[in-house]
Amino acid sequence: MSIVLCSNCFNDQGLRLDAEQIGDVVDSVCPNCGMTSGCKLTIRRAGALAHRFFVWGTLHCCEYGAAPVVQFNEYQKSCIDTSPWFEKDIELLSNTLGIGFFYYGPRLWMVGEVEPLKDLQDKNSRKTIIQRIITEYPEKNLDESQLFYRIRKEPEKPNDFKEYDSPPDEFCGTGRLDSKNFPVMYGSQDLEVCVHECRVTAEDELYVASLSPTRQLKLLDISKLLPEEGVTDFESLDMAVHMLFLAGKHSYDISRDIAREAYAAGFDGIIYSSYFSLLRTGTMPFETTYGLSHRRIPQMQDYEQSKSIPNFALFGRPINESKVEVHCINKLILSHVKYGFHFGPVGY
Repeated sequence: MSIVLCSNCFNDQGLRLDAEQIGDVVDSVCPNCGMTSGCKLTIRRAGALAHRFFVWGTLHCCEYGAAPVVQFNEYQKSCIDTSPWFEKDIELLSNTLGIGFFYYGPRLWMVGEVEPLKDLQDKNSRKTIIQRIITEYPEKNLDESQLFYRIRKEPEKPNDFKEYDSPPDEFCGTGRLDSKNFPVMYGSQDLEVCVHECRVTAEDELYVASLSPTRQLKLLDISKLLPEEGVTDFESLDMAVHMLFLAGKHSYDISRDIAREAYAAGFDGIIYSSYFSLLRTGTMPFETTYGLSHRRIPQMQDYEQSKSIPNFALFGRPINESKVEVHCINKLILSHVKYGFHFGPVGY
């Protein structure tokens, strides 16, 4: 292992802490600072540190999509404005890695300039794209063997099965896929995602129902990466849907229309990517190589799919309609919470 730097080489505390996460604990002298106590970095790990701190750490989220403000490569000299406590660190990384940090001009698809996504935002063309979604995305059958979970906060009668069905009519129209007079039951096979989705606090009384279908349910699976040939990121239906379900409440009108059209097409529900998928997997959104999305690169598609945590949205009131049964109900106690985080610069 050829060590080039260690965590003690950096002035900025965020960089130091990131370097401690990435580096190895090795009892040897750092060739740069001469100290033995820091976590050691090879060239490869120093490059990973630069990417995590300066690229991922400057990611700017738009209404749809996101792009880093700063990027680096071996062809340019460093030209970004920095806070004074970063200056020596940038110089050190630039000299060690033979790179320059610069302001990145993203490909416009990265910030939402995706034609099917723009058509979804236009009510005049939305239905055409939704029909493509229903036609081109796969169907998945959810059978009696598939268990999933639904969490409730402060239910009036925790042991009443009806408490775990879709919400009453007066509460419909607040979620991503439900709307007025169109109830939806949300659930997931990932219990931690259920906790995230419910925005729970330490004070909440939580209960979880373990559920399964009573018969085979036909679901539209839009959590899947959609393979597309001869399509750019600007034209990609896959990218449009991916961005839509990582977007906030401003996107709900579109996703609700998708749900209603899927119901009209005979589906019992939708499988969709959780908004909290990236927090659950600890991965960076919209990763690219030379401006090309990794979702378009066949060798990267399994990795990209692994970033998605699927949720279930079942139409109607599945418990009341005997489509879903409750196996058991348990009180859920939050006993431990751990946050994963890393850092980025300011003043760039």
